[in-house]
Amino acid sequence: MSRKDAKAIRKVRHIRVRRRVGSTETRPRLAVYRSLNHIYAQLIDDSVGRTLASMSTLDPEVRSRTDGTGKTKKAETVGTMLAEKATSRGIRKVVFDRGGYTYHGRVKALAEAARKAGLEF
Repeated sequence: MSRKDAKAIRKVRHIRVRRRVGSTETRPRLAVYRSLNHIYAQLIDDSVGRTLASMSTLDPEVRSRTDGTGKTKKAETVGTMLAEKATSRGIRKVVFDRGGYTYHGRVKALAEAARKAGLEF
């Protein structure tokens, strides 16, 4: 399978997941994007199309906490810090959007860390 085919297949999976996953003002969508070296997560209110909170491995506070660790540990840190940011803004319940990625590895680590830190999904 070529890289282009893999990207197209992920895009189809993402569209299929988004059909079922909708967010409201009271229950925003926790969207995850995973690149080769980094992971990004954001809370999105789809009713107004606004990002409520975001966190990634590129943020300076995440980098300072995760120097010299692996990608999975960095994903856990992103999930924990995003959950802390969300709870400080009064967001407890979210809908998880895995972005077409399988619930495995870094995506799973981020989700479980966010759950452990207080988000419900």
